[in-house]
Amino acid sequence: MTDMARLSAKVYGRVQGVFFRYFVRNEAGRLGLKGYVRNLARGDAVEVQAEGEKRQLNKLLGQLKVGPPGAQVERVEVKWADYSGRFDDFSVRY
Repeated sequence: MTDMARLSAKVYGRVQGVFFRYFVRNEAGRLGLKGYVRNLARGDAVEVQAEGEKRQLNKLLGQLKVGPPGAQVERVEVKWADYSGRFDDFSVRY
């Protein structure tokens, strides 16, 4: 059986205004993950909620630590939880 999980991450740094959300959406889609990404009101962070195979979630986490060109990731806070199956796709939330 596949090891399914949920990844909750907050990515801090220069991550708004550098296409970070679309980068995350594209990476998550490529990895077959479901969930969402959104900017946080504080202006220097994005939130990522993703579910799927733990192996694929770890790949996404590696990408979150780097980000797209133009981004400058300072830190990533991560929490793991049980898979819930509540997402139908991976989206950018506004």
